[in-house]
Parts: sequence; C-alpha cells; structure tokens
Amino acid sequence: MLLLTACSSQGSDSRMVVGMSDDILATDPASGYDPGSWLLFNNVFQSLLSFPPGASTPVPEAAEECKFSDGSKTYTCTLRDGLKFSNGNSLTSADVKYSFERTIRINDPAGPAPLLSTISSISTPDDETVVFRLKVPDATFPSKIASGGGSIVDHQVYPEDSLLEGGEAVGSGPYKLNSIDKGKAVFSVYSGYQGTAEVKNSGVTLELFRGNQQALQSALEKGDVDIAYRGLSAKAIAALDTSSTAEKGGIEVVQGSSAEVQHMVFNVDDPVVGKLAVRKAIAYLVDRYALVSEVYQSTAAPLYSVIPVGITGHGTSFFDTYGDSPKPKQAKAELRDAGIADKVKLTLWSTPSRYGPATDDELHTIADQLNQSGLFDARMKSVPFDEYEKGIGEGKYGIYVKGWVPDYPDPDNFTQPFFGEGNVLSNNYDNEEIVDRIIPRTSSMTDRASTRPQYMKLQDIVADQLPILPLWQGKQYAVAHENVRGLQNCLDTSTVFRFWELSTAY
Repeated sequence: MLLLTACSSQGSDSRMVVGMSDDILATDPASGYDPGSWLLFNNVFQSLLSFPPGASTPVPEAAEECKFSDGSKTYTCTLRDGLKFSNGNSLTSADVKYSFERTIRINDPAGPAPLLSTISSISTPDDETVVFRLKVPDATFPSKIASGGGSIVDHQVYPEDSLLEGGEAVGSGPYKLNSIDKGKAVFSVYSGYQGTAEVKNSGVTLELFRGNQQALQSALEKGDVDIAYRGLSAKAIAALDTSSTAEKGGIEVVQGSSAEVQHMVFNVDDPVVGKLAVRKAIAYLVDRYALVSEVYQSTAAPLYSVIPVGITGHGTSFFDTYGDSPKPKQAKAELRDAGIADKVKLTLWSTPSRYGPATDDELHTIADQLNQSGLFDARMKSVPFDEYEKGIGEGKYGIYVKGWVPDYPDPDNFTQPFFGEGNVLSNNYDNEEIVDRIIPRTSSMTDRASTRPQYMKLQDIVADQLPILPLWQGKQYAVAHENVRGLQNCLDTSTVFRFWELSTAY
C-alpha cells in the first residue's frame, strides 16, 4: 500500500471533493452517533480538546488548558481568548455548559449522551472557565469530550430541549456548513476559526453516494471526486490497488491505521450457546485468516483481543487460549466432555444494512467452517437492521455480530460499553470482577499506560468465559488521485477525518 507524503507544492486555494457512501444522519451534535455525522461534527464544531494526527492523547483545542483535580473527579478548562462562532457570536464558558447539559437533557436515542454519563454538574466561574464535577473518577473524560460528543454549540441558536431543524450547523471549527441535502454537503473555510488546525484548502464538497459503492468507484475513476473515503468494497479496494488502469489514471490506495473491530456475540442465556462448551468449540473452529482473506480481501486483520492493535492494553488472550488455526479435536473434546454427542444446531444472525454487505458472506463462511468439523449444523440468517436490533433486545438470537468504531482511542471504549453496566451487546453477560473492580479501577487511572495489567486481566476473563469472540480489526482506506496530499493525517485510530489536512499538488 502506498502512503502519500506531504509535498511543498500544496494548493492552499484548492477545493477538495470527497466521496463517501455513508449518509449524514444528523447535523445537530445532540443527535447522530454515526460516522457520517461525526465527520461533519469534527470539522464544523470545536471541542475543548482534540486529537492531533496519529495521537491517542487529546490536546487543548477550544481550550487553552485543561487539568484534573480532586482525584480525577474535577476537570477544569480555560478557554482561548476571543473565540467566536461562525455567525459572529462569542463563544464563552456558558456555551460549553449549555452544550453538554443540552445533549444530556435531550438524551436523543441516536445521540452521544451516554458518553457524558459521568458528569454530575458543570459550573462557569467566569466567561473563560468551565468546571466539570464528575460522579466518579473518570480518567477517560478528556478523550470523551475530545470526540464529536463534545461539540460546542451556540446557546443563542440551538433550542434548549429539542434538536435544531433544517440542516443548519453553527460551530466554531475550521469549516462552515454552507448547504446539505441527501446527495451533497458543501463546506467553506471559516476565517474566524481559532484553534490547532492549519487549513490547507479553500473548502470541501462531500458527495454522498448513500450505499452505492459502484457509483462511488465510478465517480473516482472519472475524476468527479478527488478522494473516495468510507464505502468502497474490500473487493474494489483490492482491485484498485493492483489495477494497471487505476495506476495509469493516477489513482492510489492509501492505507492508515484503524481501531474498528468486529465481534461475534453470544447470548449467554440462550439454551444452546448458553453452554460454555458450545462457545469454546466455536472458538476452536473459527478460522480468522480464511475469513479476512476470502471475505475481506485482506483489508482487515485477524483479531485475538478485545482491545485492538494500537490501543493500550492490547493482548493475545484468545490466541493464547484457542490458537490461530482450527482445532477440531479440541472442539470435539469440549462438546463430548459436556455430554453433547449430537451435531449442534445453530443460527448465526447477520445484518448487512449496518455492517456492510460482506457481513452476510462473513457469517456464511463461519457457518461453513463450523459445519466442516462435523460437529455443527449451522446456518446464516440475515435480517434488516431494525428487526435485527429488536431480535437482539428480545433475546431471540443466540449468536449475532456486532461491529464497533471507537468514539475515542482508549481501552475503556472497547471494554466498558461491552462489559459494563447496561452494555450495548444485550447478551446477558455480567461479570462482577469486571463491572465492580476492573472498570472502576481503570477509569480512575490518569496514567493510561499503567492500566495495561488490569486490561490484560479483563481479557483473560473474557477469553475464558466467552461472551464474545473477536473476529477482525479493520484497516482504514481511502482511494485518491495521485495529486492529493495529506490523507495520511486523516486515517488513524482517532477516526477523525480532518478536512483541513487535504490539499492538491500541481
């Protein structure tokens, strides 16, 4: 894979056209928890802190300085002088307080309010100071508010108890949203922006292909878009990377790091996979290498850890316990020792409308792998996302798939949502050691590197009890014309696609 490098002949007056197949589901930061919406939030709104390219520790952005006190239970930020929203209104600590309290109060089902659940109260001693008092020590709080969930809005524009309608977005970030519809969003540079970003273009047009991967690829090849980001199929990326036509046309595949993961989830109350022996037999039989090569054309990597590569706490608990290749003898032994002599009948549930069309192929491949052992009678069944989520919530599915794109690059975001109280998996798994000790302990540790032993312990517990089985970690790709610069600063584990880094060379 070719990684583009910076070039001195960047065109600062160039307008970039980016194509993606995701929708933008929200323009109000109190709603929208999807990649398209957060792409907009990260470029139009400021947060108190932000992630520099390639970094997992946030730095001040709208803030001049932030710091903890009171054992990670109080977090105080001082704002930069003279901040203004793109409509000319001043941005003060009152707007920061209003933004967080508004998101929590609205509590939109599709919004980021859960990220802010540790906030107890917010005070503003003066126009440039905001003080967060937390319910419990939360060392991950800076990372949470550096995400799209920490976007600061104008209290004079955004309604107190409802979402702002009409597709308007008023922020203080590097860009202004000029217009948006189902097919396109147009952004211009906000000249009054004050922060860490250095804008290298004159604006960005975001073309939305709404799931039509072929149309996105065609637009790239025709030169209608400069960059294809999010949405090209694994097959298309692999083909473009080796295509002589693409090479002649000056099209290059750019690979960056990613912390996107996918897990197979087991409902531990299910009459079949509720039996640990069944789950262990599955863990011994799944061939991740075949999965990522056959289904994902090696645009993903096998994952043997709850916490992915590149994030503090990554380990190899599942590799150490179940190995990296199918072990039918061990699988059979697990089942027979549990008194299971007949083939185990299973349905693996999938939903391509949320996790991509390859998800059906993935679950079908896993079913085939299980069946080849002679120990299982497995099949894949695919349903629309709404039906899928309802079925999971009602406990109808024994095995299903869950993908995860992190909100922030910290091990907490790969563990607390899955194993903490009220977790997002709905698989009836509860472990007292994890919930009552490991998660609270790691949440209070401001030195994130020192959390590693605790997260390794957590992963050993999960590998032994198998509420989930990690499958793969994604690789992040964009495909662009060869004159595009700056993409390497847009593809990292923070998942922030930084419009301001993009430019063209002449």
